[in-house]
Parts: sequence; structure tokens; C-alpha cells
Amino acid sequence: MRYLPLTDADRGAMLAKIGASSIDDLFVDVPQEARLSGPIEGLPLHASEMAVEQHMRRLSKKNLAAADAPFFLGAGAYRHHVPASVDHVIQRGEFLTAYTPYQPEIAQGTLQMLFEFQSQVARLYGCAVANASMYDGSTACWEAVAMAGRVTRRKRAVLSGALHPHYAEVVRTMAKFTEDEIADALPSLQGTPDNAGLIARIDDETSCVVVQYPDILGRIPDLAVIAEAAHAKGALLIAVNTEPVALGAIKAPGELGADIVVGEGQAIGVGLQFGGPYLGLFAVRDPKHVRQMPGRLCGETVDAEGKRGFVLTLSTREQHIRREKATSNICTNSGLCALAFSVHMTLLGEEGLRRLAAWNHALACKAADRLAQVPGVRVLNDSFFNEFTLVIDGDAREIVRKLADGGILAGVSLGRLYPAEDALKGGLLVAVTETTTEEDVETLASALQEALA
Repeated sequence: MRYLPLTDADRGAMLAKIGASSIDDLFVDVPQEARLSGPIEGLPLHASEMAVEQHMRRLSKKNLAAADAPFFLGAGAYRHHVPASVDHVIQRGEFLTAYTPYQPEIAQGTLQMLFEFQSQVARLYGCAVANASMYDGSTACWEAVAMAGRVTRRKRAVLSGALHPHYAEVVRTMAKFTEDEIADALPSLQGTPDNAGLIARIDDETSCVVVQYPDILGRIPDLAVIAEAAHAKGALLIAVNTEPVALGAIKAPGELGADIVVGEGQAIGVGLQFGGPYLGLFAVRDPKHVRQMPGRLCGETVDAEGKRGFVLTLSTREQHIRREKATSNICTNSGLCALAFSVHMTLLGEEGLRRLAAWNHALACKAADRLAQVPGVRVLNDSFFNEFTLVIDGDAREIVRKLADGGILAGVSLGRLYPAEDALKGGLLVAVTETTTEEDVETLASALQEALA
């Protein structure tokens, strides 16, 4: 028997309180074509448990796992080797059972882990303070834009054209509710980022400039030059990093003048997992901005006996203070993914991360050199870390589909990311990591040559 605590009168009173005439008014932001008017067509109303298991198993066999094919996908989610010890540690009971550590006396392990995680992210990003994680890189990006608005008291955000389009879309979506002006653009297929063009769009009303590092085409923008231009106009620089392994080889964004650094932590410890859950990272360079940070932080203190201890602090989110004064409505953190990140980062250490980054870059350089030999293929980038853009004759989407049918996951076509932009349809984003073999690269090169013949 279901327990239904609300009566029709209760619902009516609640709707009247918020000024809605019906429950349908609560869904006005959902497009009509996306709403269900009845049962899903083709889906049976009931089935046995065994029948459902068999059906789901058949569906799962349609997936092509990353480890089962030559794999060159990237664009914000990267295949790296995750040591077995990471999974062993995150399954320990004291981590799996502790959720939001409101009671520090019984959650010291979780709190210490989050404190160490924050320290690792701050060091990685070249910043003073990092929070205890967010949902993913795209929502962290929006939270940074919102924070910049609070700090500067301005409402105009300038997005680099080479910011991941999914991140830009999240920013545009959220800005509808805050009335922020989002000045975005599109990338162009050129070897170096258009830093001058981006700087020209910064004005006296700009709250922040958002730059991906490395960018969506794999190029590495000059953050120091952009930071100087942004600061001259009183704006903040937000650096977005989707591949944290790159920071083992290139300078940390905070060291180059980025005021807020955000990104996706999936590449370290988390794994692809068919798209999630992932891990948002967030840090600030200047400690004076810490109270404007979203989410929550863990701090170090001493107990009544003078022993080292950890507590949840500066939780400026809507669960903890009045909603209108909260800095964020992200009401939790990706705790288990943060733990996986921290364990993997601890196993690597600084030296290990640098070696891993050097390995990635060397393999990517070899792959770029080999793929550039394929007739009809040109490597766009003048510089890159482990991801670069190929420009091919024709529509890259068709090539990607053709190679996928042959069991090769060739990369991410720019036509998929920018379906309305014909000028980008020949772009193919290729990622190479330590999991990529020479045989994989040769297989891709041969398949591309055959497909383009």
C-alpha cells in the first residue's frame, strides 16, 4: 500500500501559496514536445523480472566498450588506466557508508579525505583554495561565472569560442534565470587560438572571461596575455580544464593569472563509465574570494584535547543558509568520485603525474605524425597536449560512423559538437593517452586512408 501524505486540499494550498493555478504550471520550462501525454509507445505496461533482465542484457550488448576497440575519443572525457588499488580503497566501508559528514566526530576519515582532495586540486590548479568538489566540469563552469558576477557586480560573461560547446550550453541555460548576458562565439579551424579576437570582446561591463585550457580543439591558449587584458578591464579570468593530466606538463592556470579555475576530474581515478558520474573541480587563486565560492569546504582544526581534526566549514549552499543568500544550489559533492581522484593522485604523486603527462604527450605526437601522412588529412594544431584536431576532406561525421561500424572509435567529429556549422564539419578531434597502442594508431591510419580513398 502506497503512503500518500498529501490531500488534494494540501496540494491546492501549496499551489496557491506559490501563485500557481495547477501542477502543470510548474513544468512550463519543459518544452511541450518533451512531455509525455501517456505511456511510452512500444514499452509494455508490465513484464516479468526475468524478461526485463534478458531485454536489458540484449540492449547492453549493443554497447562498444572503450577497452574493446581502438579508442580515440576525448572532448572532455578521457580513457586513462585506473589502478586496481583505486577501486579497492573506495569500496572500504568507512568511505562508502559516510555521506555528507555533518557529524565530524563520526566522519573524520571522510573529512580528512576531502581536505586532502582540496589540497591536491589547489596544488594542481596553482590556486590558494579548492572546494570539496562539484557535480561535473560543466556545472562548475557555470558556478564560476555566477561567482564572478557576485565578485565584480557585473552581468556580462565573455566565453571563448573554443570553450567546450556543452559547457557553453550549460552557462547559457543557467543564465536565463539570472539575466546574465553571455557573449559567446564559435571556434575557427586555425592552428593557434584567436587570443586577440577574444581580448577585443572584453569591455568595461565584463564580469569574466572564460577560456578552456587546453581548448576544445586541443590548442593551448596564452592565459597570461588574456588574464592581463581581463584584469585591465576589471574582469576575472576563468580557466576551464577538462583534461587534468595535461597539468603535469603545462603550467597551472593559477600561475598564469587565472582567478577561478574549474574543470572535470574524470580523467584521474574515475574512468569513463559510459558517461558518468563525473567530478567537478573548483578553485580560486585569491583567498579573499573564498566566501564567494560555491559548494562546501573542509577545514583543519584541533579538538578539545589539542589533537588534529577536520570539520565541514564555509558551506554557503542552500541547504545551510537562507536560499536567497546561498552562493550555489548544488547541494552535495561528488564524494566517491573525489575519493577516487584523490587515491589515484596520491598513488601518482607529483613525479608520477609528470611522467604520465610526458608519456601521453609523446604518444600523441607520434600519432599526429602518423595520421598526417594519410592523404586528405591535415593536423590543425601548432601545439597540443594529448588531443589534437584533424582536418579531413568531407564530413567527419560520416567517417566516424563508418569507422565505428568497423569497430574503430576514431574520435569526436566537430560536426557532432557543432551540427549547424558547415565550416567545422571537416574537423575530427582525436585523443591519445597511455592506453593507446602503436597498433591502434596504425589501425586508425589505415582505416582513415581507406575511408577517404
